[in-house]
Order: sequence, then C-alpha cells, then structure tokens
Amino acid sequence: MRTTHALVQLALALMSAPQERHWGYELSKTSGVRSGAMYPRLRQMLDEGWLVDGWETSEEAGGRPARRYYRLTEDGQRELGALLRRAESDSRFGGLDLRMA
Repeated sequence: MRTTHALVQLALALMSAPQERHWGYELSKTSGVRSGAMYPRLRQMLDEGWLVDGWETSEEAGGRPARRYYRLTEDGQRELGALLRRAESDSRFGGLDLRMA
C-alpha cells in the first residue's frame, strides 16, 4: 500500500485507540481526511487484513440507522505501527505529529 498523507493520518487516528471501534465520521474528523480519500484506504486496510468491520446493534443505534465501525487487527496494529515509524524519517510527513498515543 502506497504511503500517502491520507494513509499516515488515518494510521495516526486508528493507532490513537488501537483496541477501540472507530466510526467513519469520527475517523474523518480525527484524521482530517475527507471521505473520498478515507474510504478507499479503509477498504485497502480491510483487504489487507489490517482492519475488521461490523455494524452497531439496533440497541446501540437507538432508533437511528446503524453505523459501520472499523477495528484494528493485530496485523493492522503491527503494520500501521511500522508505517508510522517509517514516516518519522520521511521528510514528506515532517508537518505531522507522528507520536502515537
């Protein structure tokens, strides 16, 4: 997968809470990546096995449409951690705070 700003920013957002479920809207706001760039990256991460996805229950949704969530796998945590470490030494990402929570 090509290392782009969108991928690095999504990696930062996902790795800020690696054990938690992440919602698309929340990821877009946290990462600053627009949906048109974000969802193709999420699809790639799903295809690579870095993420799993699912839908919240009707009880969680509370009468509104259910939301899709994304959760990092162990492989995803390892791969995105390595991606962020490589990005630290890449001048293209010098303006990003690459410290993981």
